[in-house]
Amino acid sequence: MYFNGDPSTRKRVDLGGRSSKERDRQKLLEQTRLERNRRLWVKQQNASALIIQKWFRGRKAVEAEHSRVREQFYGTYGKHCQNVDRHSFGPDSEFLRQLLFFFNAQNNDDFTILVETCRLLLQNVRDSGDIVSLFAGVNYSTKHALVGYRVKQLALTCIWAIYQNRKQLKDQLVTVSRDSSLTATLLLEAVVLLIDPKLPWACKVVGYLLQKNAFALFREIVLTGKENTRSDNSIRNASPLERILSLMIPHIGQHPCICPNIDPQYSFSSQMLTIPLLWQLFPSLKEIFATQGLSQHYIHQMAQCVRNVLPNDVSVECPGYACLLGNTVETAGAALSHANCSFEMAIDLAAVTTFLLQALPPIKSSSPEIRQSSTMDEDDMALPDEMEIVLNKDLEQQIAHAMHSRFLLQLTSVLFGGISRVSNSNHGLDDKEVRAIGAACGFLHVAFNTLPVERMMTVLAFRTELVQVLWNFMKQCNENKKWPSLPEQLSYLPGDVPGWLLPLAVFCPVYKYMLMLVGNEEFYEQEKPLSLKDVRCLIVILRQALWHLLWVNPVSHSNSVKLVKNTSPYNGNPVESIKQRVSLVASELLSQLQDWNNRQQFAPPSDFHADGVDDSFISQAIIDGTKANDIMKQAPFLVPFTTRVKIFNSQLLAIRQRQGSHGVFTRNRFRIRRDHILEDAYNQMSALSEEDLRGLIRVSFINEFGVEEAGIDGGGIFKDFMENITRAAFDVQYGLFKETSDHLLYPNPGSGMIHEQHLQFFHFLGTLLAKV
Repeated sequence: MYFNGDPSTRKRVDLGGRSSKERDRQKLLEQTRLERNRRLWVKQQNASALIIQKWFRGRKAVEAEHSRVREQFYGTYGKHCQNVDRHSFGPDSEFLRQLLFFFNAQNNDDFTILVETCRLLLQNVRDSGDIVSLFAGVNYSTKHALVGYRVKQLALTCIWAIYQNRKQLKDQLVTVSRDSSLTATLLLEAVVLLIDPKLPWACKVVGYLLQKNAFALFREIVLTGKENTRSDNSIRNASPLERILSLMIPHIGQHPCICPNIDPQYSFSSQMLTIPLLWQLFPSLKEIFATQGLSQHYIHQMAQCVRNVLPNDVSVECPGYACLLGNTVETAGAALSHANCSFEMAIDLAAVTTFLLQALPPIKSSSPEIRQSSTMDEDDMALPDEMEIVLNKDLEQQIAHAMHSRFLLQLTSVLFGGISRVSNSNHGLDDKEVRAIGAACGFLHVAFNTLPVERMMTVLAFRTELVQVLWNFMKQCNENKKWPSLPEQLSYLPGDVPGWLLPLAVFCPVYKYMLMLVGNEEFYEQEKPLSLKDVRCLIVILRQALWHLLWVNPVSHSNSVKLVKNTSPYNGNPVESIKQRVSLVASELLSQLQDWNNRQQFAPPSDFHADGVDDSFISQAIIDGTKANDIMKQAPFLVPFTTRVKIFNSQLLAIRQRQGSHGVFTRNRFRIRRDHILEDAYNQMSALSEEDLRGLIRVSFINEFGVEEAGIDGGGIFKDFMENITRAAFDVQYGLFKETSDHLLYPNPGSGMIHEQHLQFFHFLGTLLAKV
């Protein structure tokens, strides 16, 4: 082929590039876009500059007008209010209008005028006894709008003035003093006077203050003044600030109050109850807050929005959630003690305390009694270094003391008040029972991980119906083969978590504590706290739950043996944490029930055995680190004895194979004095490792003259050694064991008074017996 000169027949080849015209077009569009953005940015700059200029010009104009009105005020009423009389507060006077217009809290002259105004107001009211006519004249009904506006503005101005000058007035803010002429006292007393509930405008004024976030201002005022409190102990009256708060908190929008609802972030609960140890400052306010209607309203408000409305912490040692918890629970007991305390309030209180307790680090009380009663180990209570929070000691003590036995009794009594103590599987669980169980279990589970446990266990086990109520719930769910999901807002766990998880987390440790204290007669003959038939049913429930947690759907088995003590927000996965806890407490309780069954059999041993133990399980159990091996360590009773023997023999065989065909176990040779056989054996053999114990142990005896006895230990001398050491150790004269009337041995409770290392001796004897 050759080119004949006709361009129409020329073959076109697309090289994938763009023409110069297209590149020019794209460049032009980009330049246009950049130019448009630049012009828009310049336009926005100019608009912003105009707004700023208008603001500054407007501010200057306002300041000029303020100065003009201020000078006019000075000319009419005097710079120190020397020309002010009773009529100056009336509706036709310009006194309050001008003062409220030009007032600047940071202007010393204006602040002095406001203080003098409050002094004159208080004096005129004392003289006449009628504040309404002072502001409204002879006819309030025709002037109520003007009077209401002025009173609202005057009350807010007094509070704002104290807030702006709180550092200068810090010694007077929360002071109860005989000197009524103090600056802060005059301003606060004026507010008390203006919001008196007997006045026709009281509700409107308080509602206006709430809309202006007055509690946020009071919070800063109290925090500034609380460190400088110097009250006269001989004066029993409440401080003016406490009286203001006492007059404001009843305004909760309930009849006859017409105050509007406010943002929960600026409510009394969020702003004031997050102040550390509030009730120590304001004891009278505590009594008012603890009344039935108020506490129920504020607790319900907290239950709805406590997650998102807490202000900034006062300090690292006094986080807001801890202060809110301490102040709430300290007053909750009084509300729960009312005869007409509602079920809904108990639900809300449990939800609030559960959420706040989750955020707390485990409490180690400074009280020796509480510290000794705690069953948590120091290692378990420790948080990671970067997360560790140490609460203020007074705050920690407030929380620990508030969660006393009476509070637990009252809360569980209200929650379980309408729940039947008799199990009835013919009728399903109603919503109220499920909510009560969820609220109680959610609260107690978190409390067990945070608060000293021993005192709580005694109260819950023997002074409440907790065990019986939880057992009836679990028994009915098991018979119906349906576990309801507990409400997420009460348990703070996802809705897909098994319904048996949280009840078991609470039931197991409490029932286990009861079994530690009941006697044989109560358990076997009186069948308390549960009947033997119910105990058999409980064994099945525990076995199935434990098998599910350890084998069917296990948590991370590398940490399965170690319990995570705190399910707080510091813990990244609360679901895994509660699964670990239930796996531990359920295995402990099931082990304890097996001990009771071994003493006097009430259930066949097969009741303790899991159904899923097969060849696959056995093959895994031999290998360290597998979930089957973990089950053998944590809950060996789930595996039948014959299977455990098979696993043990397989482990021995595996060890011998690892040693190799020519390998032998370590040989250990010990010289033992016959007349000090137990002491010498303990001193020489107690430090043997597991590998050493698997090996051969050779013994040579030393007689009373210090001479080694003749003979080679081919097994006979070691047998003689075991017979002599067991005879010596189990001799009642040695003091480690005592003898019953039936000539049976049991560990001597007083062995520690005879042998300082008595516990080590018991452990060593167990090791030797296992070796044999």
